[in-house]
Amino acid sequence: MDFNKEYSEKFDELRKNRIRVSFHKYGSAADNFGKGFVQAIPTLEKCLDKYKVTGNTEYLCDLANYAMFEFMYPQHPKGHFRATDSRESAGIVGLSVNEAKGIKSW
Repeated sequence: MDFNKEYSEKFDELRKNRIRVSFHKYGSAADNFGKGFVQAIPTLEKCLDKYKVTGNTEYLCDLANYAMFEFMYPQHPKGHFRATDSRESAGIVGLSVNEAKGIKSW
C-alpha cells in the first residue's frame, strides 16, 4: 500500500496552519466552541456549501477543522464517540472498488 495515496500529510499541515491563524484571529477553540459562542456543525455546512460553489479545497480544510472542534467540544445533545462496525456505518454514495470486484468487506 502506498500510504501517500491513502492519507494526505499536506491536508493536515494546511488544516493545522489555519488553526494557528484562527487562534490569533478569533480566540481559542475551547472558548469559541467549548463555551458555545460558535456552532461547529452549521459553520462546517457553510464551508461545504462554499466548496460546492467554488471548488476551493481550502474550504475542505476549514470543514475538517470544524468537524474536529465538534469532536472536541460536542454541542450535539448526544455527542459521544463509540466505534462502530460496518453494520452501523453511515455508508458511502457509490460502489467501492472492492464491492465492484465482489470482495466481501470485514
